[in-house]
Amino acid sequence: MSGTPAPGPASTVLAAGCVLWRRAPDGDGVEVCLVHRPRYDDWSFPKGKLKRDEEPLAAAVREVLEETGHHCAPGAPLPTARYLVDGRPKEVAYWAAEAAGGAFEANDEVDRLLWLAPEAARVRLTQPRDRDQLTALLATLPLT
Repeated sequence: MSGTPAPGPASTVLAAGCVLWRRAPDGDGVEVCLVHRPRYDDWSFPKGKLKRDEEPLAAAVREVLEETGHHCAPGAPLPTARYLVDGRPKEVAYWAAEAAGGAFEANDEVDRLLWLAPEAARVRLTQPRDRDQLTALLATLPLT
């Protein structure tokens, strides 16, 4: 059926998340939070779909708390990720966010969490496209 248009426009899936960071415990630089989602067996930043009428920044902060157990102080907006999931366009708005206390507990969506130096996080990220947000985060932080 090549060349046959889809029945109506594919609605874009809207999501939001944060590149969560903290000052490294040894005081040397920063660490970035990555979450492991067993459903996809991937390492990524905390993110999720917007609820009806939810603002993207509010969704990003909610998703960080739900997936990591950490509160956060959102900062600079980061590049929006745009890609296809099962043929549907998806847009994920991201913000830099400093961790502001909390504790991780494994849940249905996220079974592991890592705090990594930026270079280690860059290697661990499953999707190469996520490196754009990491690069943008580092450019916004005077500490690195």
